[in-house]
Amino acid sequence: MAYKPGAMVKVDGRSVEVLFGPAEINARLQVLGREIETQYRGRDLVVVGVLKGAFIFMSDLVRHIGIPLACDFLRVASYDHDQSTGIVRMEFDMTQPVEGKDVLLVEDIVDSGRTLRHLLAHLKTKQPRSLKVATLLFKETGAKSRGLVDYTAFECPQRFVVGYGLDSEGLYRSLPFIGAFQEV
Repeated sequence: MAYKPGAMVKVDGRSVEVLFGPAEINARLQVLGREIETQYRGRDLVVVGVLKGAFIFMSDLVRHIGIPLACDFLRVASYDHDQSTGIVRMEFDMTQPVEGKDVLLVEDIVDSGRTLRHLLAHLKTKQPRSLKVATLLFKETGAKSRGLVDYTAFECPQRFVVGYGLDSEGLYRSLPFIGAFQEV
């Protein structure tokens, strides 16, 4: 099935508008991968994914970065039943040291920047050589978080999005596109 932007798709009986389709996502990640590859050629790069939402984005992104790199993950939580709690909890940390290495933190979505600020402060204590951020989606909320992000795949509308790793109460991560439930 072709998931083109603007198309409406039925998922579990609910209408989901496709915002970014698989072809559009892949094309954008190829460009991002080349940018990152150019930036980090000859350096000691560790790509750190923020679980759970960034796992698909990170997986596809690193395949478009044509240089040797290491991967690691960490997990934080700040949502409960699709609502922000306002509190960021570290659920588990990376397993390898990054001191003196170049770290690229990979996020699924940046909006208020609260979680990202928490993660950046945490990672800086590990004394990386450099620390940059790549995000699949950036949603402008007036929280002045744009300056925290170095690589952005897509600007996101002010809607709750699912698919391509992003969930609603643990579901819909496996959708091959990024979409938003039709507002009623």
